[in-house]
Amino acid sequence: MREKARERCFEQVQDFTKCCKDSGVLMVVKCRKENSALKECLIAHYNDPAFYEECKMEYLKEREEFRKTGIPTKKRLQKLPTSM
Repeated sequence: MREKARERCFEQVQDFTKCCKDSGVLMVVKCRKENSALKECLIAHYNDPAFYEECKMEYLKEREEFRKTGIPTKKRLQKLPTSM
């Protein structure tokens, strides 16, 4: 759920990342505005019932596939060698 929300808040993530890279050690003080904007965007997605249901359905689908195959989604999506 966190990863999908971060994808949807791409602009805020980029702004915050850029600010942190530019500010160095003082990022705690200098990037408060960007951090607040990022938190607001993420919280808006976390509190959205439609987004929650979408993530829940995706999780249940992945869990069902794992129970059938015994292979986690990430490993199943990796390419297997075609020739030996």
